[in-house]
Amino acid sequence: MGIVEEFLDLKAETDADLLAMQVGDFYEFFAEDARRVGDALDLKVSEKSSHGSSYPMAGVPVDDLTPYVAALVERGHRVAIADQREDDADDITREVTRVATPGTLLEATGADARYLAAVVRDDGWGLAFVDVTTGQFHVTDADGEADAFTELYRFAPEEVLPGPDLRGDDDFLARLRERADATLTLHEAGAFAPGKATHAVRDQFGDGALDSLGVDAGSPAVRAAGAALAYVADTDAGVLASLTRLQPYRADDHVELDATTQRNLELTATMAGEGEGSLFDALDHTVSAAGGRRLQAWLTRPLRDRSELERRQQAVGALADAPLARDALRDALGDAYDLERLASKAAGGRADATDLLRVRRTLALVPEVADALTTDPALADSPARDVLERVDREALAGVREELETALAEDPPKTLRQGGLLCEGYDDELDALLAEHREHREWLDGLADREKERLGVTHLQVDRNKTDGYYLQVGRSETDAVPEEYREVKSLKNSKRYTTEALEAREREVLRVEEERADLEYRLFEELRDWVGECAGFLQDAGRALAELDALASLAEHAAANRWVRPELTEGDALDIEAGRHPVVEQTTEFVPNDARFGDGRRFQVVTGPNMSGKSTYMRQVALVVLLAQVGSFVPADSARVGLVDGIYTRVGALDELAQGRSTFMVEMQELSRILHAATEDSLVILDEVGRGTATYDGISIAWAATEYLHNEVRAKALFATHYHELTALADHLSGVANVHVAAEERDGDVTFLRTVREGATDRSYGVHVADLAGVPDPVVERSRDVLDRLREEKAVEAKGSASESVQAVFDVDSGEFAEAEADAEGDGSEFESALDSDAEAVLDDLRDVDVNETPPVELLGKVQDWQSQLED
Repeated sequence: MGIVEEFLDLKAETDADLLAMQVGDFYEFFAEDARRVGDALDLKVSEKSSHGSSYPMAGVPVDDLTPYVAALVERGHRVAIADQREDDADDITREVTRVATPGTLLEATGADARYLAAVVRDDGWGLAFVDVTTGQFHVTDADGEADAFTELYRFAPEEVLPGPDLRGDDDFLARLRERADATLTLHEAGAFAPGKATHAVRDQFGDGALDSLGVDAGSPAVRAAGAALAYVADTDAGVLASLTRLQPYRADDHVELDATTQRNLELTATMAGEGEGSLFDALDHTVSAAGGRRLQAWLTRPLRDRSELERRQQAVGALADAPLARDALRDALGDAYDLERLASKAAGGRADATDLLRVRRTLALVPEVADALTTDPALADSPARDVLERVDREALAGVREELETALAEDPPKTLRQGGLLCEGYDDELDALLAEHREHREWLDGLADREKERLGVTHLQVDRNKTDGYYLQVGRSETDAVPEEYREVKSLKNSKRYTTEALEAREREVLRVEEERADLEYRLFEELRDWVGECAGFLQDAGRALAELDALASLAEHAAANRWVRPELTEGDALDIEAGRHPVVEQTTEFVPNDARFGDGRRFQVVTGPNMSGKSTYMRQVALVVLLAQVGSFVPADSARVGLVDGIYTRVGALDELAQGRSTFMVEMQELSRILHAATEDSLVILDEVGRGTATYDGISIAWAATEYLHNEVRAKALFATHYHELTALADHLSGVANVHVAAEERDGDVTFLRTVREGATDRSYGVHVADLAGVPDPVVERSRDVLDRLREEKAVEAKGSASESVQAVFDVDSGEFAEAEADAEGDGSEFESALDSDAEAVLDDLRDVDVNETPPVELLGKVQDWQSQLED
């Protein structure tokens, strides 16, 4: 069978998108795979002839496969790898040894977590999230589809395995493709079977694993976990060894942050999808990849456990108060490698000598980290010191000592050429090294001995792949070459020779080098397997270092930005003094504002001009609460935060017409989710409701939603609106209060003060914003004229190209324009005819008054006279 035919047969045996097949020192791609790989990775594509046909071919060296596979997988491809084996009879066989997929790629190149997710729906929802690069394995239940999507958005998996119950649900799969930037893989249905899945979980994590989950065998969560394990095993059984601990969690352990809220609050990415400008970007001062992952996880999964939050607060506060110790800690952590991932690579049999060297160097930093946590009295009783107490320091020291004894200081990149291990590590290896040294010493002294024996000066001994070992003599002295020298190559200025003694010595050197390389590789595999067996406590150590890095990052930010420790309480209290937006304050001179809930005040209607900062104010309140429940300090002068069970936001919406959902439909779906999910312990942020439909429909929906949130849900809520009619609710609902973002108008110019004050405003300054946006002056001026006439309920002339115009007045009661014939002057006098004589007299006087020229006292007297006339 030809190489290409063997490739095609192997490709047919796997459901992978691409196959990389080892052929000697290269991994080759053939046929359509070669074209796809060539296009994706800019590889040169050549031709391979086989049995009368020609096939495209592309290849990469064996030692360079990993980055190419990683690049293909990160583009969403599933890549099968077929390795070749050579037996004692020199027969070569090839078989698929693993399949690299987006969710099981062990050689991840980025710092972010890479999760594989499995989702099951069967009398409830179950989800499993596995990161094979770090050994993280999370399992949970969900109350419904919305909660399941919240968890999927939170973990952002690279690959999703929908259970058999979901494969026929086109709506769910469409939403999954729309909401999750992940590869969907339909894994075999049998892996989700209750019995098989339960056995897989128990086999991997022990018989007590289900007790730790707190769920029954065969439940949706267990089915998801078992299917994920089966998929990892099918793609590469070696990776299972890195999954050492099952981490069950329940949604009610954490603050509910649905996908919409995570997006609206820009926790890890802005609304535009950029990392820069997000909350994580502003707070991230971590010095390690693992620390960054931990901080990001904290931000997307805030806690409700007050004791754990206060433990984090104490650690952050102590580190903030100990700058020298914090700097020493961060310096040490900055030199640490990603121990979680290194341990997983060792457990999966993928670690090379450099990886194990990095494990050794990272473990050597643990004492430095411990010292940094003991040098400052401020850290004496800090929970930060307790973090390292959770790891087995003695076991870590044992691994470090073994690696120091075993590994060479500068090992080669490849594992099969020798030079991996130190002398003194193994007796058999030491004997080979001694023999090799003896041969090298003979070879190193050969040139000097021959020079002296032959009386020549231009003679050297060297070695290359073509000629092996040789003696090279300058042409001017070749006459002195003895009879036993046999010429192997003639060069321009010299000749190369060999001798029987040199060839015999070369054979011995090659034998020893081959035996040494084989022995070192075998010893290295044993060492790697042993380190892999230590993966559990190595990962614990990696997580501890990551936690310290995240805590130090929060402390660094708190110290640099004058953040304060919030007081955490139960109940509906929320009292923020001079709060700031944690991201916006980094780029502009920020105007702090207070926010106060409690003592019956739980719903605030926020009014104010466009562009005045209403949205920023409400987001900053939500982010202060979120940061408090991360365990962080917060941007404020002081803060008292009642713990919440969820944060829900509705802030704008984009048209999703491709999915058949308009802006208003999205708005109503988000509102529906909030009204169903929020509780009296939640925080709700509503930035406009009902603006996507007719005015009176919108006001009605906003009014009813306010009443429902106030009367039924009873959540803490901030509701920004331009429906000023809603401010009247504060007079009738005991828990509603009005606040507004102040603005100041002078001589037609508006200044946004960015200050939140008690009470309502009655203007939005929309025309002023249109002017700021560059709307043409005629439109702005006409807008002002129409607005003034509408406010006065006067006729509005509908200007057109026709010579005749139509006048109309907006009837607030009916919500319609009433048409009327305009007089020649177009002054709307026909409307005034309906007024009584006293009112007409007041209007006549008002027309005659020059406000700019009349003294204030005199003007006030006229107003009082007009009021008296109208009252009479």
